[in-house]
Amino acid sequence: MTGPADRLGSRETGLAARLRRDTGVEDGPRRPDTMPGVGLRSRDAGPADGAHRLDTGPADGPDGPDRPDRPDTGIADGLGSRDTGLAARLRRPGAGLMARVRGSGDGFDRRLIAPMILGAILNPINSSMIAVSLIPIGIAFGAPPAETAWLVSALYLATATGQPVVGKLVDAYGPRRLFLIGTALAGIAGLLGTLAPNLPVLVASRVLLGFGTCAGYPAAMSLIRRESERTGMESPSGILTLLAASSQTIAVVGPTLGGLLIGLGGWRTIFAVNIPLSLAGIALGLLRLPRATAAERQKSTVDIPGIALFAGMLTALLLFLMELRPDRWWLAVLTLAAAAAFGLRELRVPEPFLDLRVLGSNGPLLATYGRNLLTFIVSYAFLYGFTQWLEDGRRLSPSQAGLVLLPMFLTAIVVTTLTGRRKEVRGKLVAGSTAQLVACGLLLLLGPASGVWLLVLIAVIVGIPQGLNSLANQNALYHQADPDRIGSAAGLLRTFTYLGAIVAAAANAAVFPHGADSAGLHHLAVFALVVSGLLLAASLLDRSLRRI
Repeated sequence: MTGPADRLGSRETGLAARLRRDTGVEDGPRRPDTMPGVGLRSRDAGPADGAHRLDTGPADGPDGPDRPDRPDTGIADGLGSRDTGLAARLRRPGAGLMARVRGSGDGFDRRLIAPMILGAILNPINSSMIAVSLIPIGIAFGAPPAETAWLVSALYLATATGQPVVGKLVDAYGPRRLFLIGTALAGIAGLLGTLAPNLPVLVASRVLLGFGTCAGYPAAMSLIRRESERTGMESPSGILTLLAASSQTIAVVGPTLGGLLIGLGGWRTIFAVNIPLSLAGIALGLLRLPRATAAERQKSTVDIPGIALFAGMLTALLLFLMELRPDRWWLAVLTLAAAAAFGLRELRVPEPFLDLRVLGSNGPLLATYGRNLLTFIVSYAFLYGFTQWLEDGRRLSPSQAGLVLLPMFLTAIVVTTLTGRRKEVRGKLVAGSTAQLVACGLLLLLGPASGVWLLVLIAVIVGIPQGLNSLANQNALYHQADPDRIGSAAGLLRTFTYLGAIVAAAANAAVFPHGADSAGLHHLAVFALVVSGLLLAASLLDRSLRRI
């Protein structure tokens, strides 16, 4: 019969190996056990090693029950005992975040929550506040909407390109260092935007802000993974839910907060607000985030040419998708050339920026990236297209359109909160994509005289996939990604999010060439129905989701 100690021993290359790797502790000679048979069993332990149980009497036979007086040597006992060699070495000073191995009764270190959430919301709060400031900025600088739109596109380009790059650096140097650098850049960008004398400088501040806010989400996912390994929590669903719900909440209050700030001090205040947020983030990061482990303090090789080729490839692709025109064919050619050069380099260097062989062999993770792209194509197509139609096609004022959309955001928050602690991923994706199909079908019924009740009903239904799909994809990535590459994996997930936003913007431009009328909305609904159908099929056919 296999006892808890046996199960602990069989996992020695899992938890214990990761503990030694993250702390920089190397195996030394095995210390003699102070009690007979207690210790971690090696993978090749033979009959002589036995199960390393406490020798309290004759061994149980195949049919004999365990002795009632046999102590239970679980994880807490096996790793918590001062007589265990590995646990004793892990307690050495300087071992970093993973140095202290506690029992499974310990929860997530709550001191990490505040800096994690603050870092993760810097990007969505700046993405949402800018929406209400484009008109006053255009008036201040005498710029048309086509030029002020670069304030939105610049942040998307910088973030989509920078997220996986910064995520890779988080994996290499630890979350603390990158979190502090990124948060400081966000503050500098806020100061530059506050003092900007013209629109080009303002756009430059948004680019810097995009790069600065790249560190928050990969750093948070890295910290969650480390805490999961420290505490033995296989699925820290509560923390993952909090991370997702905080970003959704900011999406609700961001435009309102931006309008309030503009009313108090003009459009420059939405840039200035990043200065105190940055200072708070730096203080929390210095006080609460764990220092780098011994392995992270060692000099790591960074694939600079690989990063440059990846950034060039993605930038060319995004610029091509942002304005699809025949005369911009050269951007598509540039994208393909950069992709080919990037692939050849990454397959040849010993320490690539993105290990394409490892990534290519992880089919479930690639499927998650694809589902995330489909999810946000529909999400942003609805957010952009439906909002424009409410004002142009239904003739609602901006404030009335905002009130119609409010139930969508509130429903998303409620759904995320209620379902977040459920580990199951596949059911959330199926339910979310089905709700998307229903909502997109209802868009076909809309016209200039549609009742407000139907508009609100559609917004509520759309809120269901908003609360289910992104959380499910985030949880799937957490379980599918290599723990050593969780930062870069999380960054790539955000890249596919913004790629979906840009594809959706291109679709909206195609169906609304002369204004957001009802005919264009119906064309957009058909496009969204096809994408939602693909998402539902991808969720149903992915068998790997059943194992999460």
